[in-house]
Amino acid sequence: MRTVLCCVLLISLITFVQAQSRFDGTWKIDLAESQPPTKAEVYLLQDDTYRCTTCDPPLDIRADGRDQKVTGEPCYDTVSLKVVDDWTTVKTDKRSGKTVGTSRMTVSFDGNSATVEWTESCNANGDVVTGKDILSRVTNGPRGSHAVSGSWRMVKRVNRSENALVVTLKLEGDTFSFADPSGQSYAARLDGTETPFKGDLSHTMVSVKRIGENTIEETDKQDGKVVEVVRFTTSADGKTLTVAMENKKTANTRQLVAHKQ
Repeated sequence: MRTVLCCVLLISLITFVQAQSRFDGTWKIDLAESQPPTKAEVYLLQDDTYRCTTCDPPLDIRADGRDQKVTGEPCYDTVSLKVVDDWTTVKTDKRSGKTVGTSRMTVSFDGNSATVEWTESCNANGDVVTGKDILSRVTNGPRGSHAVSGSWRMVKRVNRSENALVVTLKLEGDTFSFADPSGQSYAARLDGTETPFKGDLSHTMVSVKRIGENTIEETDKQDGKVVEVVRFTTSADGKTLTVAMENKKTANTRQLVAHKQ
């Protein structure tokens, strides 16, 4: 009887362990351990015109603080750029007249660094996500241009709101699930079948596949074209998650490190 009972307990334990994958759980991003984007952003503010050639989509607008129509961006349909002073600008994104994003960039007096404080609510719930970043100057803008002109690389994520730091993952059978606090989620099969990214205003389609014992690769498409590839990799002890992201449109990469809660 004792032998039978031990076998039953052992089988139950094995079943429980198999049901719990290393991906399962809620993960919180550690900004100190994460790596910022690798590529620099390029801005030019001169002669009352603001240009951002590296933005997605690229911007070429009047710097008069007025809303101007833009195309190619599902989250907003107008953009305005206000010059606050010789060191500061504020960019505002709106959709149907409602503000859905802001970005305030302030350059240091020596011109070598800048602080960007931003908000965005490009999600189905309309939840506001906030953040603050430190940029380092890579190249100067042309003579006579505003202080924000030139190329800048993010060197530090100072903070993010809680809804930008937490994700929930689950691997159950052949289905991998993702969800965040803003209402964005998907549950996709590991065979590469495309499924809608719910709550994403860009109408992104997601497919996933397992490329190793500890790694799941997510491919995002918009209008049939690959726009981003994301790899979720867990540590052997299941306590740390590394998220490597490659933006195929801008050729930019970044990496986040999260810990299981």
